[in-house]
Amino acid sequence: MNDRDAAPKRTRRPTMVDVARSAGVSVKTVSRVVNGVSTVDPALRERVGLAMRELGFRRNSVAANLRSGRSTATIGLIILDLANPFYSTIAAAAARVAQRFDTQLFTASSGWDAQRETELAMDLCQRRVDGLIIVPTGEDQSYLRAETDQGTPVVFVDRPPTGIEGDAVLIDNRGGARTAVQRLLTEGHDRIGIVTDSLNSWTMSERLAGAREELEAAGVADRARFVETPSDAPGVAGDAVARMLGEASPPTAILCGNNRILSGAVGEVVRRGARVRLAGFDDFEFAHLLPYPVTVVGYDTASLGRFAAELLFRRIREPEISFSSTIVATYLVDRGIAAAAPC
Repeated sequence: MNDRDAAPKRTRRPTMVDVARSAGVSVKTVSRVVNGVSTVDPALRERVGLAMRELGFRRNSVAANLRSGRSTATIGLIILDLANPFYSTIAAAAARVAQRFDTQLFTASSGWDAQRETELAMDLCQRRVDGLIIVPTGEDQSYLRAETDQGTPVVFVDRPPTGIEGDAVLIDNRGGARTAVQRLLTEGHDRIGIVTDSLNSWTMSERLAGAREELEAAGVADRARFVETPSDAPGVAGDAVARMLGEASPPTAILCGNNRILSGAVGEVVRRGARVRLAGFDDFEFAHLLPYPVTVVGYDTASLGRFAAELLFRRIREPEISFSSTIVATYLVDRGIAAAAPC
């Protein structure tokens, strides 16, 4: 865990007392406005509303708990796809940590939609969760700055935040890619193809960067072939591999940016009856059943959720500690029903 120099800014969250003072009204009037009482004078309602907006006040849906001085004992988790085993594993691990702290975990899916991510995060903050864990999909998380400045801790998973500082738990994408390329080079391959999903993804760009670093260090970067696909659909990846293998001097090994791309590569190689060394990122449950030998860059997915939740609870207890990044190590594992067969 590498601490950053910056320490999080923490200020007190505005209360109804602050709103009342700013608007020049009683706390009771503010409470009536906040709770939507229709008999409040329109002029007073406007004054209170203006003060709320200026102070960044948000209605507290669990105010009874806060008035008693107790935590809400809830945290929020925003992931990209509940149906994806990668994200469901993260959620399950985070839930186990939350249970240890007698805390309830609210889990929601952004569906790869940046606007949805923002809406979910703001809704959870309005519910006064004690903290958030977010797998970012948008390119800017600065929308959270007002919340973090007012004391809501946030931990980011799988991708670092942009537009805001915060704690993060990340996979060693560069290191994993370098290790995979090292394996291919050691086996004698110097014409290596690389197939990635869109490089707008921080994860994919990091993996490509690591692969290129290793190829350059070995002095064979000029023999490498790189293709960026518009999606990671196996069919699209298979088409990219087909184009590579149809070249005059095709690669003898291909590194795939994730397991969906790897699945597409396996399908195309098997269809052709080609003999190409395949490697890729992201181990998965049935990888051992692939009809072709592959090497996979794996990592402990559950540790992403576990480390993130533990870091969040530490941040809740010690809000003034410096921001940190935790890097989850990768490893190589051979998969496929013919994993022992040479390529």
